[in-house]
Amino acid sequence: MSLIDLFGVPLDLGASRRGVDMGPYAVRAAGLRQALLALGHDVHDHGNLAVADRGTFPPDARGADFLPTIASVCAELAADVEASIAARHFPVVLGGDHSLAAGSAAGASRALRARGENLGLIWIDAHGDINTPGTSPSGNVHGMPVAHLLGHGDPRLHFTDGPAVRPEATFLIGIRDLDPGERAHLRAFGVHVFTMHDVDRRGLSDVMDEAITTASINASALWVSYDADVQDPVHAPGVGTPVAGGLSWREGHLVMEMIADSGRLVGLDLVEVNPILDVSNRTAELAVGLIASALGKRIL
Repeated sequence: MSLIDLFGVPLDLGASRRGVDMGPYAVRAAGLRQALLALGHDVHDHGNLAVADRGTFPPDARGADFLPTIASVCAELAADVEASIAARHFPVVLGGDHSLAAGSAAGASRALRARGENLGLIWIDAHGDINTPGTSPSGNVHGMPVAHLLGHGDPRLHFTDGPAVRPEATFLIGIRDLDPGERAHLRAFGVHVFTMHDVDRRGLSDVMDEAITTASINASALWVSYDADVQDPVHAPGVGTPVAGGLSWREGHLVMEMIADSGRLVGLDLVEVNPILDVSNRTAELAVGLIASALGKRIL
Protein backbone atom coordinates (compact mmCIF):
# COMPACT_ATOMS: atom_id res chain seq x y z
CA MET A 1 0.00 0.00 0.00
CA SER A 2 1.21 3.52 -0.84
CA LEU A 3 0.06 7.01 -0.12
CA ILE A 4 -0.69 8.42 -3.57
CA ASP A 5 -0.40 12.16 -4.20
CA LEU A 6 -2.43 13.18 -7.26
CA PHE A 7 -1.46 16.40 -9.04
CA GLY A 8 -3.44 17.70 -12.02
CA VAL A 9 -1.68 19.96 -14.50
CA PRO A 10 -4.24 21.43 -16.94
CA LEU A 11 -1.57 22.65 -19.34
CA ASP A 12 -1.98 22.95 -23.10
CA LEU A 13 0.48 25.78 -23.78
CA GLY A 14 3.16 23.37 -24.98
CA ALA A 15 1.03 22.03 -27.83
CA SER A 16 -0.74 23.39 -30.90
CA ARG A 17 -4.02 21.52 -30.51
CA ARG A 18 -6.37 22.54 -27.71
CA GLY A 19 -8.03 20.14 -25.29
CA VAL A 20 -5.33 18.34 -23.28
CA ASP A 21 -5.80 20.89 -20.50
CA MET A 22 -9.02 19.00 -19.74
CA GLY A 23 -7.20 15.69 -19.43
CA PRO A 24 -6.90 15.75 -15.61
CA TYR A 25 -10.64 16.26 -15.27
CA ALA A 26 -11.43 13.41 -17.68
CA VAL A 27 -9.10 10.92 -15.95
CA ARG A 28 -10.55 11.77 -12.55
CA ALA A 29 -14.08 11.43 -13.95
CA ALA A 30 -13.16 7.99 -15.30
CA GLY A 31 -12.73 6.77 -11.73
CA LEU A 32 -9.03 7.07 -10.95
CA ARG A 33 -9.45 7.66 -7.22
CA GLN A 34 -11.84 4.74 -6.84
CA ALA A 35 -9.50 2.43 -8.79
CA LEU A 36 -6.56 3.28 -6.53
CA LEU A 37 -8.59 2.96 -3.36
CA ALA A 38 -9.74 -0.48 -4.53
CA LEU A 39 -6.08 -1.51 -4.67
CA GLY A 40 -5.68 -0.56 -1.01
CA HIS A 41 -3.82 2.72 -1.53
CA ASP A 42 -4.47 5.94 0.35
CA VAL A 43 -5.16 8.78 -2.08
CA HIS A 44 -4.61 12.49 -1.49
CA ASP A 45 -5.83 14.53 -4.45
CA HIS A 46 -4.09 17.92 -4.38
CA GLY A 47 -6.28 19.30 -7.14
CA ASN A 48 -4.89 21.13 -10.15
CA LEU A 49 -1.99 23.52 -10.41
CA ALA A 50 -3.01 26.98 -11.56
CA VAL A 51 -2.23 27.38 -15.25
CA ALA A 52 -2.97 30.47 -17.33
CA ASP A 53 -5.62 29.85 -19.98
CA ARG A 54 -4.36 30.01 -23.54
CA GLY A 55 -7.11 32.50 -24.31
CA THR A 56 -5.40 35.11 -22.10
CA PHE A 57 -2.42 35.24 -24.48
CA PRO A 58 -2.32 37.26 -27.73
CA PRO A 59 -4.03 35.43 -30.60
CA ASP A 60 -0.76 35.13 -32.50
CA ALA A 61 1.19 33.64 -29.56
CA ARG A 62 3.12 30.53 -30.56
CA GLY A 63 5.75 28.14 -29.21
CA ALA A 64 8.39 30.14 -27.39
CA ASP A 65 5.86 32.80 -26.36
CA PHE A 66 4.48 30.30 -23.84
CA LEU A 67 7.84 29.10 -22.52
CA PRO A 68 8.09 31.45 -19.47
CA THR A 69 4.61 30.39 -18.29
CA ILE A 70 5.37 26.71 -18.89
CA ALA A 71 8.62 27.11 -16.95
CA SER A 72 6.75 28.62 -14.01
CA VAL A 73 4.25 25.74 -13.94
CA CYS A 74 7.07 23.19 -14.21
CA ALA A 75 8.97 24.83 -11.35
CA GLU A 76 5.91 24.53 -9.09
CA LEU A 77 5.32 20.94 -10.16
CA ALA A 78 8.97 20.05 -9.52
CA ALA A 79 8.63 21.33 -5.95
CA ASP A 80 5.40 19.35 -5.42
CA VAL A 81 6.88 16.10 -6.73
CA GLU A 82 10.09 16.60 -4.76
CA ALA A 83 8.12 17.09 -1.53
CA SER A 84 5.93 14.05 -2.26
CA ILE A 85 8.86 11.70 -2.79
CA ALA A 86 10.77 13.18 0.15
CA ALA A 87 7.76 12.25 2.31
CA ARG A 88 7.92 8.67 0.91
CA HIS A 89 4.65 9.18 -0.98
CA PHE A 90 4.01 8.20 -4.60
CA PRO A 91 3.22 11.14 -6.92
CA VAL A 92 0.91 10.66 -9.91
CA VAL A 93 0.82 13.61 -12.31
CA LEU A 94 -2.13 13.99 -14.67
CA GLY A 95 -1.65 16.08 -17.80
CA GLY A 96 -1.93 18.22 -19.69
CA ASP A 97 0.67 18.28 -22.39
CA HIS A 98 4.02 16.54 -22.03
CA SER A 99 6.04 19.70 -21.40
CA LEU A 100 5.07 19.30 -17.72
CA ALA A 101 7.51 16.38 -17.40
CA ALA A 102 10.44 18.79 -17.48
CA GLY A 103 9.24 19.69 -13.99
CA SER A 104 7.91 16.41 -12.61
CA ALA A 105 10.94 14.27 -13.45
CA ALA A 106 13.30 17.03 -12.28
CA GLY A 107 11.50 17.14 -8.93
CA ALA A 108 11.87 13.37 -8.60
CA SER A 109 15.56 13.68 -9.42
CA ARG A 110 16.08 16.32 -6.73
CA ALA A 111 14.35 14.20 -4.10
CA LEU A 112 16.49 11.18 -4.93
CA ARG A 113 19.72 13.16 -4.96
CA ALA A 114 18.94 14.32 -1.44
CA ARG A 115 19.08 10.61 -0.48
CA GLY A 116 22.31 10.04 -2.40
CA GLU A 117 20.46 8.21 -5.17
CA ASN A 118 19.94 8.80 -8.89
CA LEU A 119 16.89 8.67 -11.14
CA GLY A 120 16.20 6.58 -14.21
CA LEU A 121 13.65 7.84 -16.74
CA ILE A 122 11.38 5.58 -18.80
CA TRP A 123 9.63 7.67 -21.44
CA ILE A 124 6.73 5.87 -23.14
CA ASP A 125 5.70 7.89 -26.18
CA ALA A 126 5.09 7.90 -29.93
CA HIS A 127 7.42 10.91 -30.12
CA GLY A 128 10.99 11.54 -29.00
CA ASP A 129 10.25 14.87 -27.26
CA ILE A 130 13.97 15.57 -27.54
CA ASN A 131 13.95 18.74 -29.63
CA THR A 132 15.47 21.95 -28.34
CA PRO A 133 14.16 25.41 -29.22
CA GLY A 134 16.82 25.55 -31.94
CA THR A 135 15.76 22.32 -33.67
CA SER A 136 11.98 22.23 -33.21
CA PRO A 137 10.07 22.84 -36.49
CA SER A 138 6.96 23.95 -34.58
CA GLY A 139 8.47 25.55 -31.46
CA ASN A 140 6.02 23.53 -29.35
CA VAL A 141 7.51 22.96 -25.91
CA HIS A 142 5.81 19.57 -25.43
CA GLY A 143 8.31 18.25 -27.96
CA MET A 144 11.31 19.27 -25.81
CA PRO A 145 11.16 17.92 -22.22
CA VAL A 146 13.57 14.98 -22.66
CA ALA A 147 16.25 17.29 -24.04
CA HIS A 148 15.80 19.65 -21.10
CA LEU A 149 15.93 16.85 -18.54
CA LEU A 150 19.25 15.83 -20.11
CA GLY A 151 20.56 19.37 -19.59
CA HIS A 152 20.16 20.75 -23.12
CA GLY A 153 17.99 23.53 -24.50
CA ASP A 154 16.68 26.59 -22.67
CA PRO A 155 18.03 27.08 -19.10
CA ARG A 156 14.59 28.27 -17.99
CA LEU A 157 13.45 24.64 -18.27
CA HIS A 158 16.27 23.28 -16.12
CA PHE A 159 15.24 22.63 -12.53
CA THR A 160 18.26 20.73 -11.23
CA ASP A 161 21.96 21.48 -10.82
CA GLY A 162 23.25 19.69 -13.86
CA PRO A 163 21.14 17.24 -15.90
CA ALA A 164 18.13 15.78 -14.09
CA VAL A 165 18.81 12.37 -15.65
CA ARG A 166 21.86 10.81 -17.24
CA PRO A 167 21.67 9.48 -20.83
CA GLU A 168 22.59 5.95 -19.78
CA ALA A 169 19.62 5.97 -17.39
CA THR A 170 17.13 7.35 -19.97
CA PHE A 171 14.93 5.00 -22.01
CA LEU A 172 12.49 5.94 -24.78
CA ILE A 173 9.98 3.23 -25.74
CA GLY A 174 7.33 3.09 -28.47
CA ILE A 175 8.88 5.82 -30.64
CA ARG A 176 7.57 6.08 -34.20
CA ASP A 177 7.44 9.79 -35.16
CA LEU A 178 10.64 11.89 -35.06
CA ASP A 179 11.75 15.23 -36.44
CA PRO A 180 15.17 15.39 -38.18
CA GLY A 181 16.70 17.27 -35.26
CA GLU A 182 15.43 14.64 -32.85
CA ARG A 183 17.12 11.87 -34.83
CA ALA A 184 20.40 13.77 -34.58
CA HIS A 185 19.92 14.34 -30.84
CA LEU A 186 19.09 10.71 -30.17
CA ARG A 187 22.35 9.68 -31.84
CA ALA A 188 24.39 12.39 -30.13
CA PHE A 189 22.97 12.32 -26.59
CA GLY A 190 23.47 8.60 -25.97
CA VAL A 191 20.05 7.68 -24.60
CA HIS A 192 18.48 4.24 -25.08
CA VAL A 193 15.79 4.22 -27.78
CA PHE A 194 13.36 1.41 -28.57
CA THR A 195 11.20 2.27 -31.57
CA MET A 196 8.06 0.47 -32.64
CA HIS A 197 10.30 -1.38 -35.09
CA ASP A 198 12.14 -2.82 -32.08
CA VAL A 199 8.86 -3.66 -30.38
CA ASP A 200 7.55 -5.40 -33.50
CA ARG A 201 10.76 -7.30 -34.21
CA ARG A 202 11.77 -8.30 -30.69
CA GLY A 203 8.48 -8.27 -28.81
CA LEU A 204 7.51 -5.81 -26.11
CA SER A 205 8.41 -8.14 -23.23
CA ASP A 206 12.01 -8.45 -24.45
CA VAL A 207 12.30 -4.68 -24.94
CA MET A 208 10.96 -3.98 -21.48
CA ASP A 209 13.22 -6.61 -19.90
CA GLU A 210 16.27 -4.92 -21.42
CA ALA A 211 15.13 -1.44 -20.44
CA ILE A 212 14.33 -2.37 -16.85
CA THR A 213 17.50 -4.45 -16.41
CA THR A 214 19.71 -1.66 -17.78
CA ALA A 215 17.82 0.93 -15.75
CA SER A 216 18.38 -1.10 -12.62
CA ILE A 217 22.14 -1.03 -13.26
CA ASN A 218 22.31 2.70 -13.97
CA ALA A 219 19.70 4.12 -11.58
CA SER A 220 18.37 3.41 -8.11
CA ALA A 221 14.75 4.38 -8.88
CA LEU A 222 12.52 5.02 -11.90
CA TRP A 223 10.21 7.79 -13.03
CA VAL A 224 7.77 6.81 -15.80
CA SER A 225 6.37 9.44 -18.13
CA TYR A 226 3.56 7.87 -20.16
CA ASP A 227 2.09 9.72 -23.12
CA ALA A 228 -1.27 8.26 -24.08
CA ASP A 229 -0.40 8.74 -27.74
CA VAL A 230 1.98 5.77 -27.54
CA GLN A 231 -1.18 3.66 -27.80
CA ASP A 232 -2.59 2.97 -31.21
CA PRO A 233 -5.40 5.49 -31.92
CA VAL A 234 -7.81 2.55 -32.25
CA HIS A 235 -7.48 2.09 -28.49
CA ALA A 236 -6.79 5.71 -27.52
CA PRO A 237 -8.57 8.09 -29.91
CA GLY A 238 -8.53 11.00 -27.48
CA VAL A 239 -4.89 12.10 -27.51
CA GLY A 240 -3.11 15.33 -28.39
CA THR A 241 -1.01 14.02 -31.29
CA PRO A 242 -2.21 10.60 -32.53
CA VAL A 243 0.10 8.43 -34.64
CA ALA A 244 -1.02 5.15 -36.21
CA GLY A 245 0.80 1.92 -35.43
CA GLY A 246 1.14 2.14 -31.66
CA LEU A 247 0.83 -0.16 -28.69
CA SER A 248 -2.24 -2.33 -28.25
CA TRP A 249 -4.43 -2.15 -25.14
CA ARG A 250 -2.70 -5.16 -23.58
CA GLU A 251 0.78 -3.96 -24.54
CA GLY A 252 0.17 -0.72 -22.67
CA HIS A 253 -0.77 -2.66 -19.58
CA LEU A 254 2.22 -4.97 -19.95
CA VAL A 255 4.56 -1.95 -19.94
CA MET A 256 3.11 -0.75 -16.65
CA GLU A 257 2.91 -4.22 -15.09
CA MET A 258 6.55 -4.97 -15.82
CA ILE A 259 7.70 -1.62 -14.46
CA ALA A 260 5.64 -2.21 -11.32
CA ASP A 261 7.20 -5.66 -10.94
CA SER A 262 10.65 -4.06 -10.92
CA GLY A 263 9.89 -2.52 -7.51
CA ARG A 264 11.80 0.63 -8.50
CA LEU A 265 8.98 2.96 -9.53
CA VAL A 266 8.78 6.18 -7.46
CA GLY A 267 6.22 8.14 -9.48
CA LEU A 268 4.69 8.70 -12.88
CA ASP A 269 3.09 11.07 -15.37
CA LEU A 270 0.08 10.19 -17.52
CA VAL A 271 -0.28 12.93 -20.13
CA GLU A 272 -1.83 14.11 -23.39
CA VAL A 273 -5.38 12.80 -22.85
CA ASN A 274 -7.62 15.03 -24.95
CA PRO A 275 -11.33 14.65 -24.08
CA ILE A 276 -12.37 16.79 -27.07
CA LEU A 277 -11.11 14.08 -29.40
CA ASP A 278 -12.10 11.11 -27.23
CA VAL A 279 -14.96 8.67 -27.75
CA SER A 280 -17.13 8.10 -24.66
CA ASN A 281 -14.12 8.91 -22.41
CA ARG A 282 -12.47 5.71 -23.64
CA THR A 283 -8.92 7.11 -23.56
CA ALA A 284 -9.37 8.44 -20.04
CA GLU A 285 -10.64 5.04 -18.92
CA LEU A 286 -7.56 3.43 -20.47
CA ALA A 287 -5.40 5.94 -18.60
CA VAL A 288 -7.02 4.92 -15.31
CA GLY A 289 -6.30 1.27 -16.09
CA LEU A 290 -2.68 1.98 -16.98
CA ILE A 291 -2.09 3.88 -13.74
CA ALA A 292 -3.74 1.06 -11.79
CA SER A 293 -1.45 -1.48 -13.49
CA ALA A 294 1.59 0.59 -12.52
CA LEU A 295 0.35 0.57 -8.94
CA GLY A 296 -0.27 -3.13 -8.51
CA LYS A 297 -3.42 -4.19 -10.35
CA ARG A 298 -3.07 -7.67 -11.85
CA ILE A 299 -5.23 -10.12 -13.77
CA LEU A 300 -4.72 -12.82 -11.13
